[in-house]
Amino acid sequence: MSAPLFAKEGYDGVSIRDVAAATRLTPAALYYHFSDKDDLYLSVVIHEFRGKSTVLSNIIKGPEPPWERLEKFIEGLVNLTASDQNFTRLMQWVKLDSDEVRRHKLTEHVFSDLFVSVHDLVAELNSGHDAYMLAISIFGLITFPFELMTTRKFMPGYRPEHDKPAVIAKHVIDLLRSSLKKADGKTG
Repeated sequence: MSAPLFAKEGYDGVSIRDVAAATRLTPAALYYHFSDKDDLYLSVVIHEFRGKSTVLSNIIKGPEPPWERLEKFIEGLVNLTASDQNFTRLMQWVKLDSDEVRRHKLTEHVFSDLFVSVHDLVAELNSGHDAYMLAISIFGLITFPFELMTTRKFMPGYRPEHDKPAVIAKHVIDLLRSSLKKADGKTG
């Protein structure tokens, strides 16, 4: 119940009293379970992302060839981002968090494992690219269209099909295949 609050207002926009009201608990009851607001927030974000990250990591670690796993991961993350507004908004707030210590904890406890999985997968592609930068770029290519969802429809060239998850996923996959093929001279 508190994830939608943090997704809508961000860390700074939510108080312990807000969470207590939304969960029908007293602030004292929350403090019994969480040492402070940071602890509560970290727990909420971990809970919101854990299952989703596990599903995506399992796709990445599957038995298929690297390109097939990468395509399935991209499709999975695009579909998740398109279908779960709380997930998407919470991810945006986490990226905008102004507290470096909290960002470090969130990265370590929430995002690191999935990032490492993507990093290791793209390293398997042997594309000659820096696996760190390629993994960062993949996450950016997937999430940025959703971050601009409310404004990109006003940009020149927009078409309604640009909002479809399948179109976004195919674009990212085609872009990566084309770019990486040119970089390594391979055709597949």
